[in-house]
Amino acid sequence: MKIKLTLLTFFAAFALTASAQSDYKNSIGIRFGGGYYDLIGVAFKTFMSEQGALEFDLGVKPTVSYGGFSDGVTNLSLSGAYQHHFPIGTIEGFKWFVGGGAIIANTFSDYDDWSGISVGIFPTGGVDYKLKNAPFAFSADIRPTAHFVKSYGGIGGFLFNGGLTARYVF
Repeated sequence: MKIKLTLLTFFAAFALTASAQSDYKNSIGIRFGGGYYDLIGVAFKTFMSEQGALEFDLGVKPTVSYGGFSDGVTNLSLSGAYQHHFPIGTIEGFKWFVGGGAIIANTFSDYDDWSGISVGIFPTGGVDYKLKNAPFAFSADIRPTAHFVKSYGGIGGFLFNGGLTARYVF
């Protein structure tokens, strides 16, 4: 009985996987963010089904110096989002997505009112394009983020973020 149940589970999982093919399964690359808590980061995306994907980003905003002045603020952030993809017209590999996620960031600064942990949630939307004959995918997204714990610069509440991502597909 256990063998039959195991085989049935295996074939059901295989059938679901076989019918849930996207343009790609996994990808990893670089994300250029909007600047509040991530200027640059590592992005990983995995499709769980033909339309559903999870994206995880580890970002950093290093201290910025300009004109002899340094802002003295460095951020490290980790975000995760669910994205639901829809085809755009008849263009193969081109999709738009909507979804939502959460972020946790830590701001490091010599100024107490500019440092600390930030936690927030965000809706997300954007476009994703997988090149037809090459193992690369590109995306653009927006993430207006509502923070429930003190955010960057002591700004409470809402921060706008967006990004451009280039990923290697495997």
